[in-house]
Amino acid sequence: MTFAAWLTLGLFIFTYLGMAAGGIRGLRVDRSWIACCAAVLLLVSGALSMQEAARHLDAGALLLLLALMLISAQFDFSGVYAWLNRCLNHQAGQPAMLLFGVVLLGGFLSAILVNDIVAFALTPLLCRSLLLRGLDPRPFLIALALACNAGSSASLIGNPQNILIGQAGGLDFWGYVAVAGPPALAAMAIVYAVVWLQWRNRWGIPQPAVEQEAEVERIYGPRSYLKPLLASLALLGLFATALPRELSALLVAVLVMVSRRVDSRDYVYKVDWNLLLLFTGLFLVSGAALQLPEMARGAAWLAEHGLLPEGVWSLAGLSLLAGNLIGNVPFVVLLLGLLPELSHELLIGLAVMSTLAGNLLLIGSVVNLIVAEGAKRQGVHLGFVDYARSGVPVTLLSMALAGLWLVAGGWLLW
Repeated sequence: MTFAAWLTLGLFIFTYLGMAAGGIRGLRVDRSWIACCAAVLLLVSGALSMQEAARHLDAGALLLLLALMLISAQFDFSGVYAWLNRCLNHQAGQPAMLLFGVVLLGGFLSAILVNDIVAFALTPLLCRSLLLRGLDPRPFLIALALACNAGSSASLIGNPQNILIGQAGGLDFWGYVAVAGPPALAAMAIVYAVVWLQWRNRWGIPQPAVEQEAEVERIYGPRSYLKPLLASLALLGLFATALPRELSALLVAVLVMVSRRVDSRDYVYKVDWNLLLLFTGLFLVSGAALQLPEMARGAAWLAEHGLLPEGVWSLAGLSLLAGNLIGNVPFVVLLLGLLPELSHELLIGLAVMSTLAGNLLLIGSVVNLIVAEGAKRQGVHLGFVDYARSGVPVTLLSMALAGLWLVAGGWLLW
């Protein structure tokens, strides 16, 4: 092996070890920095040329994710999230109904918007409302995280890894929804049942409602909710046409950003650039490593020994292991690089299983970490054990049902 090959392989291993560790101890750096640092070192060393880097980047997936973040910002600026939270708060006198509303809202919004954005917007609102009503926010936050993951598995725009899978495989949007929708709904029902059974006697006694001052500059009344509604309908309608998804989303995004109340730069501030940097770094590092002959021989060896996913059980097992070790986005980027010719059926199974596997542990999904960090800023501690008590049974049950559905429908073998 040449020096460039050794360097590429070493930085690839460094990147994925960093994905597993979540950062570097003693330094305030995260997975995105690790991936981008490795990519920069590859470019500076000459192990990866600019022309090769351009080929490795999936511009369609990056543009689609960017556009969806811009559209999601409109829900915040229009006061939709705050209005929905007040509707939930009215149900706080009946915690079981409130829990049902949290699961339904988190799951549904995550199917049409990027689930990271939904979790980021709803977590602080939910925390403040529940604390004011004297309820323990933990079961409702756990349900929100679990439901955002479960609901996002229903569509190809619900989470970053599904966006990548849909773009890489050219999957039909509504065709995917028809297959993935039922197991996603079943997973949301499981979320509600498990959290209700575990917390029904421990979430506290609701106190009388306290009127909260509306954010006048952000909430303009029912007419302001029309714009995000129309944007969502237009986006879903365009997805049924032959226009590429990234172009459909960008068209809706630039139209949504035309406003008399909100500066266009404010939409840009809402974009999760850290996530886009993570995608970019992973594309470059994985692409550079996977073009090495040694990696090709390694992939052939894994396939020869049956260690690459071919059916439901292998796909579920690998998703659980790798998704909770290095994260579901890095896992999907790596697997798509190793197996660029995956069938549409396996891609659908990968999207469903890798998403549902993210519910297992607190570190299994970016959404879970967003909810935990957002709760911490509100003075609520969402612990690893508290989450795992619900996450483990929810994940195992929902993945088992999803597997049965995929096999019964003839999409995958055991």
